[in-house]
Amino acid sequence: MIRRLVIVLLALCCGPALADEIRLTDQVRIKDLVEFDGVRGNDLVGYGLVVGLNGTGDGIRNAPFTEEIMSNLLERLGVNVAGEAYRPRNVAAVFVTASLPPFARAGGRIDVTVSAIGDSKSLLGGTLVMTPLNGADGQIYAVAQGTIIAGGIAAEGEAARVVQGVPTAGVIPSGARVEREIDFDFTMLQSIRLALRNPDFTTASRIETVLNREFGPRFAVMLDSGTVEMNVAVAGMRSPAHVIGQIENLTISPETRARVVVDQRSGTIVIGQDVRISRVAVAQGNLAVRIEEAPMVVQPNPFAEGETMVVPRTNVEINRDPGNGLAEVSGGTSLSELVTGLNALGVAPHDMIDILKSIKAAGALHADFVVN
Repeated sequence: MIRRLVIVLLALCCGPALADEIRLTDQVRIKDLVEFDGVRGNDLVGYGLVVGLNGTGDGIRNAPFTEEIMSNLLERLGVNVAGEAYRPRNVAAVFVTASLPPFARAGGRIDVTVSAIGDSKSLLGGTLVMTPLNGADGQIYAVAQGTIIAGGIAAEGEAARVVQGVPTAGVIPSGARVEREIDFDFTMLQSIRLALRNPDFTTASRIETVLNREFGPRFAVMLDSGTVEMNVAVAGMRSPAHVIGQIENLTISPETRARVVVDQRSGTIVIGQDVRISRVAVAQGNLAVRIEEAPMVVQPNPFAEGETMVVPRTNVEINRDPGNGLAEVSGGTSLSELVTGLNALGVAPHDMIDILKSIKAAGALHADFVVN
């Protein structure tokens, strides 16, 4: 049973009229609703070595790949260690990840994340040795190197160990230098497509209307619920970049599906303002079972033969809460009216998830019910 329940009520409304007023004033920029076709980042990954650790590196016996990469690195630097037996504890093998932003130019700097892949206990104080970062095509697009900033701490003794945060992962701000640019001529685009992050026909139609009002009736056309295509030539501007700079701060009022999100692990409920409930009757009651163990020790008489025994004693009680009977929730109920009705029933917070689930099963909850 969930002992704690935090109810998060978003976009409260007191009725349809107020909901329409809120919706009209809830303006969002287009740049926060869509992705521009072709304007995207690219993920990079590399395999490297961190040195300078204070005895918290990989154990070579448990992480043989650390010895292999260290040998390869030393040989590239002209040091021959073939056949040598060495067990350093100040190095660790790591994965290095980064995101190459759109239109990144050679010589630019990007942030990288470093994560241990062996049995290293901490990367605090370590330095990442020059590590190539590859894209999905296998080409090297950046090279990372620098001192790691880890967000955790670890301390241990002979019989105890304390770890706070994650000391086996860290970041290097501006730790990679871009070496290769992605070939993409943005200026040659004749049309640009806007991909909605949350596809919705109403939102796409409103984006089309706002864009055509700004640049002309033939500038934008809605292709489907998730795509709006723009004709760059109709805008009459110098480049597609100028077009995007002009439209990304235009605002519209987006539409979203009615949704109830429940996280059973944390006990969180999020109810959207468009959630509606048909006419339904709700009754709620609790059943509590209490079990107590009171074992009793029985000993033999003095100087008598026998053994001391433990006799179990169990006391079971069942308490039933009669509840408040049936309560009717009228049709077309809004979010605030639903919460008021449930509170009038005296519903405990941990029971509200079950009630909403039952209302959905009865077909009276008109919203997507998402359980995490």
